[in-house]
Amino acid sequence: MKNFIGIESQQAETLAQELNTLLASFQLHYQSLRGFHWNITGRKFFELHLKFEEYYNDALLKIDEIAERILALGGKPLHTFSQYLQHSFITENGYVSTEKESVELVAAHLSALLAAERKLMRLAADASDEGTTSLLSEYIKQQEKTLWMLRAWSE
Repeated sequence: MKNFIGIESQQAETLAQELNTLLASFQLHYQSLRGFHWNITGRKFFELHLKFEEYYNDALLKIDEIAERILALGGKPLHTFSQYLQHSFITENGYVSTEKESVELVAAHLSALLAAERKLMRLAADASDEGTTSLLSEYIKQQEKTLWMLRAWSE
């Protein structure tokens, strides 16, 4: 049986669950970026303060898009911090203020998000879910470039 957007209901439910895990993980990533933005110190303060703000604004847009995609699939997006903590594959970082550690954590988060997005993209392709596939394809392209830039910055 297909749902109201033409995707098999069971596949849509699985995709919505996986997208909720991605949503929760993006929320933890977002909150980490806010903390890095607020607490960064060192010679690269001005550069990283602005960069982390750029990253958290981008993450916030993705969070909204992911939640809306869950709704389009017929699911319900998670919306409490306790749910985010329970479902996220990204963990809380605590207080981080150094350039090296904060950039390494952003890179680690993006790598984890990429792995989840690639898995989800395969599920979406199997379900002929072009909406989710297209969304994730853009995220992957952008995050790969960001990882390359973070690596170049770190060398």
